[in-house]
Amino acid sequence: MKTAIVYYSKHHGNTKQLVDALAEAFDGIDLIDAAAAPDADLRGYERVGFASGIYYSKFHKSVLHLAETCLPEGKPVFFLYTCGAKKQSYTDAIAKIVRAKNAEILGEYGCLGFDTFGPFRLVGGIAKGHPDPEDLAGAVRFYQSISE
Repeated sequence: MKTAIVYYSKHHGNTKQLVDALAEAFDGIDLIDAAAAPDADLRGYERVGFASGIYYSKFHKSVLHLAETCLPEGKPVFFLYTCGAKKQSYTDAIAKIVRAKNAEILGEYGCLGFDTFGPFRLVGGIAKGHPDPEDLAGAVRFYQSISE
């Protein structure tokens, strides 16, 4: 199934590690950097993933913008994210956007990612060593589960 994963990964490349693991494990995945391609054409894809580190409890604004302006109506979508600390609701803002496009949400996968944003820099960061090999394997298992 031809899949696009729109991602943003800046500070430590945590989210890029997740999407790279999927692109390596599965055929038919194109990775689209939301910052480099803010007007990406997603019409030719059967399914679209949105992936981001978490910024102020939601996906990066470039990913949210691309979902709002470029996601065609009715596409199946999924979410991937990395975060310094696990909480519920990280996907609420993007889920609202894709639901307005009548998209089917296939699921989400989130894992810890090394975080030195703001005050965490003062203590050397949190979630050191993440995503680790188990986190990456979890992303692969998640993608496999929504592909069956």
